[in-house]
Amino acid sequence: MTEEVGILAVTAASIGFFHTLLGPDHYLPFIMMARAGRWSNTKTAIVTVLCGMGHVGSSVFIGFLGILLGTQLSRLEAFESARGGIAAWLLIVFGLVYFIWGVRRAVLNRPHRHAHSHLGGEVHEHAHDHHDEHAHAHVEKSSPNYTPWILFVIFVFGPCEPLIPLLMYPAAKHDMGSVILVGAIFSVVTIATMLAAVMLTLAGVRMVKLGRLERYSHALAGAIIMLSGLGIRFLGL
Repeated sequence: MTEEVGILAVTAASIGFFHTLLGPDHYLPFIMMARAGRWSNTKTAIVTVLCGMGHVGSSVFIGFLGILLGTQLSRLEAFESARGGIAAWLLIVFGLVYFIWGVRRAVLNRPHRHAHSHLGGEVHEHAHDHHDEHAHAHVEKSSPNYTPWILFVIFVFGPCEPLIPLLMYPAAKHDMGSVILVGAIFSVVTIATMLAAVMLTLAGVRMVKLGRLERYSHALAGAIIMLSGLGIRFLGL
């Protein structure tokens, strides 16, 4: 390994780490949906890793293809920018739809009280909701959950902007082994950072009790996801 390739390898690890932490879209959707959907740690980790693999894998594939075909870097950057725009809008739309669904679910799930009388004239009241009872008994067991797959598709569209111009193309000046090395380091560090950020933050978020607002947790998740997409699209996060 030459000194320049070694520097590229260290740079790949650094960019993978900071690029992930500075991009809230890399972890906020998983944290919010896991909290709202009461995902297990195992499910959360699997969904995060798979989406991370789709995220970095698509850019690695495009970078390799561009190098093999001798495509100009400016064309790949334009293509990656277009992909980023699509991913941002997909995230915005998904967050908006999820928010609307969450609000509707919260309204239908509004708790209410019923009075019951017993022998001897004793009367008592209790609060409950019909929607959760019905959903738990019939919907959750029979309807597949497509949201992780929607997230996966969105993350496949989402590019790793610094990977190709800052790492893969400079490494290609040496050999394909160097390209593979920097691509692998960037991918592993990015996915590992995503996973660590999600699991550590989620552990803290789960300790926050929303009380009566708990039924709005899905709506809140949708709002945060939509804001993440808006941040990417209009603020360049």
